[in-house]
Amino acid sequence: MTSRDRILTAMAHREPDRVPLDLAGTHVTGMARSAYDTLRTYLGLPGEAPQWQDVIQQTVIPSDEILDRLGVDTRGLFPLTSHNWDVFDKLEDGGEVWVYRDEWGMTQHFPKTNGLWFSIVKHPLAELPPEPPTVAAYPWPDAADPLRVRGLRDRAAGFRRQGKAVMLKGLCAGIFEMSQRLRGMENAMMDPLLYPAFADCLYGKLADLKIAFWEMALRALGPEVDIVVENDDYGTQQSQLISFEQYSSTIRPHLERVLAAIKRCAPHARLFLHSCGNVRPYLPGFIEAGVDILNPVHVTAAGMEPRALKRDFGDAITFWGGGVDTQHILPHGTPQAVKDDVKRNVEALAPGGGYVFNTIHNIQGDVSPENIVALYEALEECGVY
Repeated sequence: MTSRDRILTAMAHREPDRVPLDLAGTHVTGMARSAYDTLRTYLGLPGEAPQWQDVIQQTVIPSDEILDRLGVDTRGLFPLTSHNWDVFDKLEDGGEVWVYRDEWGMTQHFPKTNGLWFSIVKHPLAELPPEPPTVAAYPWPDAADPLRVRGLRDRAAGFRRQGKAVMLKGLCAGIFEMSQRLRGMENAMMDPLLYPAFADCLYGKLADLKIAFWEMALRALGPEVDIVVENDDYGTQQSQLISFEQYSSTIRPHLERVLAAIKRCAPHARLFLHSCGNVRPYLPGFIEAGVDILNPVHVTAAGMEPRALKRDFGDAITFWGGGVDTQHILPHGTPQAVKDDVKRNVEALAPGGGYVFNTIHNIQGDVSPENIVALYEALEECGVY
């Protein structure tokens, strides 16, 4: 069974030969540069300058040597976006920080000492009038620029020849999350209540940009792509950032326009939606809108107990992730604790297919190589059907 066959079988809710494995197929299932460097040293491999997956998050694409050694079934396509398009060439010296101004107008800082990732320090729409003309007049990036996907079709074809499942990342964060980045969290949370016409206009513009990107990208790459990746974070550790009613009346119509456009442009591809935290109340709506894959299975969040999710939704959606707790156990536990958590989650989510293994989110820089190795050893031990 090839890697692609394994992934497609699992997504058809049948059991393949073993639990499929993703690492770095997306920008939310990857590994931080520092963790990757220490892993290579631990494995006795020489250092290398890896390909950046997401400079803002400081995640990289491991070499094929590492991916094949671990048995990874996926390969990712990463279009040029504000997170990887000439970021280093655009850096300015800000004294104690590096300063980056991206194509959306956001200003981000990266500390020169002990920096882990970039953080937004200036939200470009925060000081502008919360009125529809502000959205119309703003200098938005060219979402449909074909340079964003230049060379990716050949890369995808190469992955297909290797028998891998091909995943394609999108233009930017989700509609709700982008509104926070552009307006700042406080404004973004209040806009739908205080300035509903502005909020709807902003959500609509972000959806339009996403659709323009997907129409361009899937026209160029569609036949080679197995999984299309979208994202928006609605959950917290306990509940949701906004009520289900507010989400349904404000964001959901625009999100569903984006999802429908993807399905229209690539009806063969499976739709992967990333949303952290407790998103259980949203799951029926996600499924109704055509979402095929939920990432992550945030097993430490309220409402996201894996056995209950599998029981209630396991026949309708593929669970992608949830293999190990990345908040506590993976960075701070012992290798045996990591193995125990992996086995517990695989036992809950793998039966009957509909499951692809990954950590709950990116492997961060403070995770020891011993724990990373334990993670994949555990999957090898318990992931055979």
